Amino acid sequence: MTYASATPDRRILLLGIASAMGASCFFSINDTSVKFLSGGYALHQIVLIRSLIGMTVLSLFVVPSHGGFSAFRTRRLGMHLLRGSFVVTSNLCFFLGLAVMPMAEAVALFFIAPLLITALSVPMLGEKVGPRRWAAVGVGLLGVIVMLRPGAGIFHPAMLLPLFAAFCYAMLHMLTRRLGTTESAVTLTVYIQLTFIGICAISGLILGGGVFASEANASLAFLTRAWEWPDIADMPILGLIGCASVMGALLITHAYRSCEAAVVAPFEYVSMPLAIVFGVVVFGEWPDPAAWGGIALICGAGLYTVLRETRAHPDTPPLASVPGNLRSTALGGDPEA
Repeated sequence: MTYASATPDRRILLLGIASAMGASCFFSINDTSVKFLSGGYALHQIVLIRSLIGMTVLSLFVVPSHGGFSAFRTRRLGMHLLRGSFVVTSNLCFFLGLAVMPMAEAVALFFIAPLLITALSVPMLGEKVGPRRWAAVGVGLLGVIVMLRPGAGIFHPAMLLPLFAAFCYAMLHMLTRRLGTTESAVTLTVYIQLTFIGICAISGLILGGGVFASEANASLAFLTRAWEWPDIADMPILGLIGCASVMGALLITHAYRSCEAAVVAPFEYVSMPLAIVFGVVVFGEWPDPAAWGGIALICGAGLYTVLRETRAHPDTPPLASVPGNLRSTALGGDPEA
């Protein structure tokens, strides 16, 4: 079946899946760039610069084509701030862990998030998850355990940071689905960027002078390091981080507004092989055999989930069962209705 001949519902599903995969690519570029700069700058400085660039890109190129400043209008400011707090916490915890850990291991631990999304989509969103998808979740969780290797003596407190980041990320997408009933993807992305700017600016006022600077470990140093003017050679990397983050945010928000969370989540596993490639090429970090086994289990579980759903419901694509799921767009209606 070609894209052109697909039904409107099927086109929505394909576009949602493509958006999730594209977002994963942009987020992998963002993660690699932040890790690359983690030895010379404070985390909140990098994230503030990233968010300012992202907000500029949104304001100049995205917002004008989506209703102008009406994208800033909302009656659910509290929910936006709560959602923003979850994504800021998720980002900061993940990047602090990334400063210490190899990319592949940090991403693998973070990938408990799609498993949490699948599980939380039942009580929080009322979605149905069949026994085979639950089995796939179990296999994916086994893959995470294999990569953690409990009892092997390799545990480091920094491993808890990607795990907590995963929980916050799962909660972010639960709120995305709730807000998606009334808010556009652009509005959701705008308020994420504004939350990042506000929290990182406050962090800079408190920590940016280096008063609390500590070199006890790489994560603590990354958090408490004094701000400094970026080197000219690092400017393109900071620009890349800003553009990649806003594109990833737009795409992943679109994906979770249009499709069921339990279906979109497995496609975020694209980040896993990308983390391996970037880890090897940029940082010389080659996964060991246990890591390869965990990666295979996690990615295999995600792919099985999607293949099973496609075969079980070929004529009923699992779109988000809420208003604003882009069904009206496919049928020629107002995409922001």
